[in-house]
Amino acid sequence: MTDTVQHGSILGGIATVPDLEVANKDYRDVLGMQIVENGILSSDLAGSWGCQNSAGAKMSVLQPASGAKCFIRLVEQPDHPDFKPTMTYGWAAYELSVQDVFGWPDRLQGSGFDIVGPPKELEGMPFFVPMQVLGTGREMIYLNEVREDMPSTDLPKAQSRTDQIFIVILASPDRAETVRWYEEKLGFDAADTFSLAYSMINNAFGLPADTRSDLTMVQSGRLPIVEVDHYPATATIRTRHDGMLPPGNALVTLAVDDFRNIDVDWITPPEKRETMPYNGRRSATVKGPAGELLELIEIGK
Repeated sequence: MTDTVQHGSILGGIATVPDLEVANKDYRDVLGMQIVENGILSSDLAGSWGCQNSAGAKMSVLQPASGAKCFIRLVEQPDHPDFKPTMTYGWAAYELSVQDVFGWPDRLQGSGFDIVGPPKELEGMPFFVPMQVLGTGREMIYLNEVREDMPSTDLPKAQSRTDQIFIVILASPDRAETVRWYEEKLGFDAADTFSLAYSMINNAFGLPADTRSDLTMVQSGRLPIVEVDHYPATATIRTRHDGMLPPGNALVTLAVDDFRNIDVDWITPPEKRETMPYNGRRSATVKGPAGELLELIEIGK
């Protein structure tokens, strides 16, 4: 998998946290990421996300020690009492490529991360070994040790203790319609569809362990981007504080070649921004079909 930023590359994800200093310590000292910016969320940027009431919040920008051009932004805001991970539509998790996944339970001891799924080899899936944790903002992070590429997908092996986000998981009320939107609106490709007993979903909704869920990979060629999961009808729209970012996994940032090829209803018109991860490029945000906030950065061809 190439480090070159291309159409569909995941440039980052935002997580909301109740205490930025505590979360920074976890992501820096435990996960081994580097803080590359600290500051305040501007009114202009918050407004571009449709989250004007998040303006003025403390924010940090973190990057893998590998130098991968993929950033996790942490934004401080109060917890929402009604938010329960893995039970609402929208961004459900960020999957990070990591080294030595079986060593992570010990490394996480005493941190703010709660293990919700220990490392486990998946039957019939020799390509990676996943585990799942929740951060202090109840953001879901998958720590995946990549072992080999999949038949139709290139997977990045970690070049540092924790490396880039290489898949974002989207919980949808209509998997097929959501996949179609990403194809038609953004020019991505529908790849493999799997049906499996998904323990994270079954445990969250109290379903029998053998209940199967469908998921489809959305890609750009062999580049993985979004895993679209079909969620049970008992899932709900994510509640959030008025005018603020959604709790947990709040927003995903993707690269696209040219805004002229993107036919969506922007929250605000595209605008050039200088800070990371924009670096002088235009960006704009759209609300996707599952209610997700999707920020796009124009990289040019």
